[in-house]
Amino acid sequence: MDKLKAMSNFVRIVDSGSLSSAAQSTGQSVASLVRSLAALERYLGVRLLNRTTRRMALTDEGEAYLGWSRRMLADFDGMEQQLQMRDGKVRGLLRITAPIEFGQRFIAPLVNGFLQAHGDMAVELSLDDHIVPLVDQRLDIALRIGHLPDSAMVARQVGTTRLVTCASPAYLQGAAHLDSPAALAAHPCIVLNSQGRQWYYQDDGKECLQDIVPRLQCNQVRSARLACVEGLGITRLMHYQVADELAQGRLIRVLQRFETADIPIQLVYPHGLQLSPRVKAFVDWAQPQLERIIPNPASPATCGQPSVCLL
Repeated sequence: MDKLKAMSNFVRIVDSGSLSSAAQSTGQSVASLVRSLAALERYLGVRLLNRTTRRMALTDEGEAYLGWSRRMLADFDGMEQQLQMRDGKVRGLLRITAPIEFGQRFIAPLVNGFLQAHGDMAVELSLDDHIVPLVDQRLDIALRIGHLPDSAMVARQVGTTRLVTCASPAYLQGAAHLDSPAALAAHPCIVLNSQGRQWYYQDDGKECLQDIVPRLQCNQVRSARLACVEGLGITRLMHYQVADELAQGRLIRVLQRFETADIPIQLVYPHGLQLSPRVKAFVDWAQPQLERIIPNPASPATCGQPSVCLL
């Protein structure tokens, strides 16, 4: 039995969610994967997966073996990369994840440029607003927005953002005066489902929560932004998500004096004594470009009309 291949097949089966999906992604037959998994379980003397016709579930032993397998495969992959770099070229597969909106705006174009510059590289780009563990999912790099907990991850800050409140010029012309977060009670709001019905602000260094009246609730940034541009109410999004509309005057930034602190934007990758050449190549490629293109939330160019921006 090829133990390394069997281990890799096991991880792929779990990650794919089914034998048929794993077979499709690996180019093997379902029967071949079944034999590989059965041979691995016989060799280890334990059942790794409980399987029925409808679902699969990891056993306790399978859960433990899965984590160990991911680490071993990552170490093996790292050593391969070191040896393959002897000619000075980076090659192989790089797995990257980022939030959906940020990834579409910034990471996807960078990946395209990176692939054009490195002909021996391939990339799996996964855009997902859910934070997934890098090591567990065999991901190489993540773009994270927010403060990171202490961990074994390395983080390189590439910019900042912040939550900004904005509305269209047409909406503000006929709307009630908006000079404090409390005034939001008199305004219809456009809300992401993840935000709930309270927005938080800072007033004289103290955090305050403001109840809001949702007129529109949605689960996508683009929908909220479009509704705001079309004058349906006030929304609160990350600065980078509305920077273009602010610069073009299609949206106006309000309540800026009450905005909370900047939020770091970081490239994150697992700590290792020997950094993967593929990870290093992408980070060195992406970091200076992201630092240049991520809009600065403190820039006057993205505030809208100065008279409103002072609120």
